[in-house]
Amino acid sequence: MDVKLVSYEVEDGVAIFTLNAPPTNAYTHEMLKALDEAILRARFDPKVHAIVITGSGEKFFCAGANIEMLSEADPTFKYYFCLHANETLNRLEHTPKLVIAALNGHTVGGGLEIAMACDLRIARRGAGKIGLPELNLGVLPGTGGTQRLARLVGKAQAMRLMLEASNLNLEDGIELGLVHEAWEADSAKSFLEKVVAYARRFTPPNRAAMAVGRIKRAVQSGLEMSFEQGLALERELQAELFASEDAKEGLLAFVEKRKPAFRGR
Repeated sequence: MDVKLVSYEVEDGVAIFTLNAPPTNAYTHEMLKALDEAILRARFDPKVHAIVITGSGEKFFCAGANIEMLSEADPTFKYYFCLHANETLNRLEHTPKLVIAALNGHTVGGGLEIAMACDLRIARRGAGKIGLPELNLGVLPGTGGTQRLARLVGKAQAMRLMLEASNLNLEDGIELGLVHEAWEADSAKSFLEKVVAYARRFTPPNRAAMAVGRIKRAVQSGLEMSFEQGLALERELQAELFASEDAKEGLLAFVEKRKPAFRGR
């Protein structure tokens, strides 16, 4: 993996991905390949129970796709670039581990599309803008933006946001459902530390990480199914959890009236 484009580190069960392409952290095909590799690396690591994604520097989470790269590419490359971007974000979205986007700065275009593939989005208050302004370039949000935005905020709001092609303050995204919370922080570094500390609340011994991941799978996959199919998926995931050590610990701790000590197994 090219650590210059996506750095990867693990702190107490939390994998931290940092998009690193100054000054705007705009992504190229090479960055997406590095992100894809980071996702797989965290997926297969039993010591990783949650993922936090952020951008390098103080001003940008990610400004989306590198426009210079796209302007020079032929249509065939652009098509497969978008296809790989879809596959990468789908892989992130379906990884059964909690993924939190730490929005340290401007989160626009493809940057917001990356953030929407995460489970939770926490913004640094006053740090920048959020939106999908692709219409200003004569194109549409082509990395899952039209589909994820409509699912997050509803069809009417999604249409308005994409057609007006204007950006909002990060904290204004809370009312729309794009951002879960906005936190005060003196710097991007202190903001990231807060988000990583929050992510640890969902890792062992605090939470049963397997159950967190299966809740994610039930919601992400179940909502794309019929209600009956979603219930069937829920039952299968529950059966998987009932066989886990953490479920046994959780039930026993409840009976014994003590705090459970989960192990992620």
